[in-house]
Amino acid sequence: MDKDGCGPTLTRHVQPNKPLKRRVFDLVRARGTIARVDVARTLDISPATVTSTSADLIARGFIEETVVQRQEANTGRGRPPTGLKVTGSAGYVIGIKISDQFNSAVILDLSGTKIDTVSLATHRAPRTARDIIQETGALIDAALHATGLEKDAITAIAVGLPGMVDFDAGRLIWCPFIKERDIALRDMLQDAFGYPVRIDNDANLLTLAELWFGAGRERDNFAVVSIEHGVGMGLVINHEMQRGGIGLGMELGHSKVQLDGALCRCGRRGCLEAYIADYALVREASTVLQTPHGSETTSDMIETLFARAQTGDAAARAIFSKAGRYLAMGLANIVTLFDPALILLSGERLRFDYLYADEVLAEMQRLTSEQGRAPTPVEIHAWGDLIWAQGAAALALEHATEILID
Repeated sequence: MDKDGCGPTLTRHVQPNKPLKRRVFDLVRARGTIARVDVARTLDISPATVTSTSADLIARGFIEETVVQRQEANTGRGRPPTGLKVTGSAGYVIGIKISDQFNSAVILDLSGTKIDTVSLATHRAPRTARDIIQETGALIDAALHATGLEKDAITAIAVGLPGMVDFDAGRLIWCPFIKERDIALRDMLQDAFGYPVRIDNDANLLTLAELWFGAGRERDNFAVVSIEHGVGMGLVINHEMQRGGIGLGMELGHSKVQLDGALCRCGRRGCLEAYIADYALVREASTVLQTPHGSETTSDMIETLFARAQTGDAAARAIFSKAGRYLAMGLANIVTLFDPALILLSGERLRFDYLYADEVLAEMQRLTSEQGRAPTPVEIHAWGDLIWAQGAAALALEHATEILID
């Protein structure tokens, strides 16, 4: 991850309707440190406007002056130019990932610097909305204890979960390990803890992590496909996360690839996820391994299946090959529909290289309409577990900026 600033790098063509103070602040944070003259040049505004805008942000404690290191090519004498940087202590956010095995939180300051992380075990599934509130509260308490921050130092929090989330309405439509459906989770969290809250699905959090801290910072558009216990997708166009018209779009895992096909954990049949996710591999593996249902954990069964595939077991290899072909179909559909400049594959299941072998990517290209253009590049990014919570922290940071910088 890039240590020099955080957030998408900006040009004057990006988000021209955003308030000027926000544009200046976001640019300063994205660059880490930046000279005033470069702010003016990048945003195509006058130096006088930069001076007056930055003076207000400095007076309110959100940015501060700092020395900008000279470029190697610029070795002239004299004092180094004075630049700007975000005052990290002006605010803090907590990003939280709720999972089926353990929950995690990442604490960032307003500059995007990571302050600390915490992880806690979860309740057994299935859980209730009340369980999620309690687990979130435990993570907040643990985060405050780890950092020594007071409760009122936190400007905003964001919570991510697997499943379907109506981002605009703040409702959790469905989560694989929660009993209830269509829960007003955002409002419940705000009422319980008193913080401004955003909620989103975990695939979007992974995409935000790439956009704010990873390979997507300098990309105008890209797609992220996550393969874990389910299959998710995030899409960025013009540096902006796309969630669909009512906040429920980009559900690649629940796009249909087979009429009346395999049963998905969402309750419908024929979803892409039902052919790629871990429970899909376990469904196939139970026959190949001749293992009685429930005698092994999902992880153990998949590891056994993968070990057999590596030793040349034809049946085991065929299971991964079938999953890879379905993945190729999903990737080809992304290219056809959205034409991203880059597709990033991420998630724990990408340890199984059969899912992204050369033949899978070749199949993706065969299924993509040829336009006399180069193939869409695909990269593998196997982040650690905390990347999901860091993406949630980016969402919280974005919301905190909206609150603080008017």
